[in-house]
Amino acid sequence: MRVDLFDFELPDSAIALRPADPRHSAKLLVVDPDDGLQDATVLELDKFLRQGDALVLNDTRVIPAQLEGIRRRETADGEAVSHISATLHMRIGPDRWKAFVRPAKRMKAGDRFSFGTQNDACLGSALDGIIEARGEAGEVVLKFDYSGAVLDQAILSVGHIPLPPYIASKRADDDRDRKDYQTIYAREEGAVAAPTAGLHFTDQLFEQLDKAGIERHFVTLHVGAGTFLPVKADDTDDHVMHAETGEVSAKTAEALNAVKARGGRIVSIGTTSLRLLESATDSVGVLHPWSGATDIFITPGYRFRFVDMLMTNFHLPRSTLFMLVCAFCGHEVMQNAYHHAIEGGYRFYSYGDSSLLVKADEN
Repeated sequence: MRVDLFDFELPDSAIALRPADPRHSAKLLVVDPDDGLQDATVLELDKFLRQGDALVLNDTRVIPAQLEGIRRRETADGEAVSHISATLHMRIGPDRWKAFVRPAKRMKAGDRFSFGTQNDACLGSALDGIIEARGEAGEVVLKFDYSGAVLDQAILSVGHIPLPPYIASKRADDDRDRKDYQTIYAREEGAVAAPTAGLHFTDQLFEQLDKAGIERHFVTLHVGAGTFLPVKADDTDDHVMHAETGEVSAKTAEALNAVKARGGRIVSIGTTSLRLLESATDSVGVLHPWSGATDIFITPGYRFRFVDMLMTNFHLPRSTLFMLVCAFCGHEVMQNAYHHAIEGGYRFYSYGDSSLLVKADEN
């Protein structure tokens, strides 16, 4: 499909730079292909669900994966030093991460790097290592001098929260973001971007959903920095998704299959949960325990196997996530919904408002 079919005009003023306070006060646009659009708030979520439905939430925890430092290279004239910026996006070993770096064109395998200075985890030195390999589109493999838990602590010490580019271009991250850019149920460390639909949930909202008989289950998908990358191809067939690692436990798979068997609906909280559930579901609609990497790319024409409803924020034009919601509800339905949201003053992107989507009838 042509990528320009998923374009739309978005005023700069619609981009949220801070979340709603309290989180559950954000707007919620309910999109039903059969019944149209309805304006609500996130705190009213239970009104649109039924007893026996099940929420599926991504419990990944965002790490401060934005690193700033220097690159060193030995030359015939001595040591060449320059600034380097790296965003970690996938761990591939105890001491190795895939990362996007800037300036990418100047990086070579064998270059040494040094991030931060005087942090306790690194015993008073910087977080050092070597660029082990260079890939495409600014991606490299970083091999650190530290490993395992020591490396984890070092990253926590010297790293910054990797705010999405559309926020980072307008303001620097601060201490408030370490709390704001994290769900209240975050548990499994490894994400470099938040599963933003989950940012709206509060203890008060969970209490209301519990009283309404709505189940709650967790999966883990470590969201990578690839989620921020624009689609540069003209056709969706030419776009390559970056893989992300995740897990669906046997206990969770059994519980969610039981929900479906008794007629309950699966409500995915966020596109990350949805992509993982769809990756772990077989052709007859049975969810299986699953662990590994997924690069599933969902565009219109995809037949959803497991998820019935999707709660998600408002996404970038021409993005893979806007393509996903168009696949879920229909292209025309979502173009109309986004037009309604823009005209109605909804706030977009990671810190913005939310939507609740009902899957279109595929018959």
